[in-house]
Order: sequence, then C-alpha cells, then structure tokens
Amino acid sequence: MDKKVIFITGASGGMGQALTKWFSTNETIQLVLHANDNADLLHASENAILVKGDLSSEEGCDEVIKQVLSKVNRIDVLINNAGISKSAMSWKQTSEDWKQTMAINLDAPFFLSKAFLPAMRANGFGRIINITSVVAQTGAIGTAAYAASKAGLIGLTKTIAKEVAVNGITANALALGYFETGMIADVPDERLQQIVSTIPMGRLGSTQTVCSAIDWLITEEAGYITGQVINLNGGMY
Repeated sequence: MDKKVIFITGASGGMGQALTKWFSTNETIQLVLHANDNADLLHASENAILVKGDLSSEEGCDEVIKQVLSKVNRIDVLINNAGISKSAMSWKQTSEDWKQTMAINLDAPFFLSKAFLPAMRANGFGRIINITSVVAQTGAIGTAAYAASKAGLIGLTKTIAKEVAVNGITANALALGYFETGMIADVPDERLQQIVSTIPMGRLGSTQTVCSAIDWLITEEAGYITGQVINLNGGMY
C-alpha cells in the first residue's frame, strides 16, 4: 500500500468529521475511521474504511485493533481524537463517570499506541497525534475527570516521544482551546458567551487550524518535532 494510512478515533464527532473531510480529498491518504454510537454519520469510500467499537475497555480496544488490522496492514498516523467529558464538581463525581472518562480519554490512546508502535518502529516511520485540552493545563471548575485524563495524555505523549524518537516516529499533543464544533455544542448559550469572553482573540477556533496543524505534523519535514504540546487556544493560558 503506497498511501499513507491515517487512523482517526472518534471520527463521527464534530472534530472527527472535520478531520475526515479535510483528509478525504487527499488521494495519497487512506483513512481508517472509528466510531461507536454515531457510526451512521460516517460513510465508507475508496479512501475511507470504517471500523466500529467501544474504546472504554481494553477488550473493546483490542476488538477495534483487530478490525483495523483486518482491513489494512499498518497504521502510519494515529490520531487519538475520541474523548468524552462527564462534568461534575470533584466531590460529586461518580467513580463510574471517572473511570469511563479515563478509559476513553487516556487508556484507549495508550492501548492503541501500544498496538501500532511495533509496526511503526519496524517501518522506521510513524506519527502519533493526541488531542488534549487547555483544561489539562489550567484546570476548570467541574472538569476533574476530564482535566486529569487530558493531563495524563500529555505525560503519555512525552514519554512515548522519547521512547521511539530513534525510530523515525514522533508523538505530539494538540492542546485545544474552545472550537466551533465538538463538545462546545452541549454548552448553554449563556455559558458559551462567558467562555468566549475569556478567549483573548474573542472567538471560537476554526477546525481548519487543527486540521492544518496535523497536516504539517505528519509530514517528513516535521520529523524533528516530537514530545511537544502545541497550544491551539486563541491565547488562553
């Protein structure tokens, strides 16, 4: 297979759909798209292969990995985009919501990276892009599980980057601020206006910023960039 194979988790979500649309027009790329509950929002094509599965357990991750490897013989770029947020004050956070958030936001990127890294190492090329959040760096009221999981993802990114740097593989994290799609859709209008007022640029981010950043990170020219947290947040710190 001559095409670069990109696996996007959570491809049916807002950011996942934006990434899918961005890369689907590139004939040099073979997409492998993952979804769970909203798989009907994705459509298979010559350049897009679909897999479905629940990433909230190791067994579920293993099943998704099996599906992927039954359809392609390798993954060149892994974009760990799938994520959830279970908002609650720390003292009200249920253990079930905590565990599920950790499982999808942190455990799944680990299991998927673990599965695909051996082939990347053998091929001497690979790109891992982990989608994290400004909340991992700043904290936010009611986001204990989400912030902790996304902060953990930063640590995982930096560690993997050091472990495989000599193999032509990079691992980087994009720390996103507030964008025009995704989880922001669930935020009430009044709260949304409050959020926008805290962004120095005074607006939500465009998905094109994320797509173009990833587009560059997966190139050969970006091969010296690894272990980095790239902040896409409109000036929020």
